[in-house]
Amino acid sequence: MRTLIVTAFVSLDGVMEGPGGEPGYRNSGWTFKDVEFDEAAYEIKGREQTETTALLLGRTSYEAFAPVWPTMEEFAEYNAMPRYVVSTTLEQDDERWPATILRSLDDVAALKETEGGPIAVHGSATLGRNLADAGLVDRYHLLTFPLLLGAGKRLWSDADKDTTKLKLVEYEAYGNGIQKQVFDVVK
Repeated sequence: MRTLIVTAFVSLDGVMEGPGGEPGYRNSGWTFKDVEFDEAAYEIKGREQTETTALLLGRTSYEAFAPVWPTMEEFAEYNAMPRYVVSTTLEQDDERWPATILRSLDDVAALKETEGGPIAVHGSATLGRNLADAGLVDRYHLLTFPLLLGAGKRLWSDADKDTTKLKLVEYEAYGNGIQKQVFDVVK
């Protein structure tokens, strides 16, 4: 079974919306506007490219990334790996960044059963919450920023569900206040 990893930049209060400057969110760009850059804190992002073998995205993130990521040299490994987008409304993939369209969480569960290495979920707040609620997430790679952003799309759902236990398998704190936390979901 393939490992499904949700990777996110997240504020201390759980917001993951607009970390890179995406339009439409009042705190957009909070990862670089409000916290001093420390290259060491982003080591895990480079490692993710070499350790994962496929990308899984929600429609909104896919439509935001498709026009940009293919032109970015720092994402060369992501651009070379298979991509999947979960959507009930997307009619076709973007030819600039081809992807296989999955229509349901059952399709994601079936993908996890295939041969291959880990699958990374980037951005995709709604998809990440739905995957967690369905018990499909195996690991979280979090860079937690020392910010309280208030309103915004959150990493965690507010569904009334049983406790999900996590095991901290890697962590580090950086001088700028960012914390790296890698959790395995205890099943």
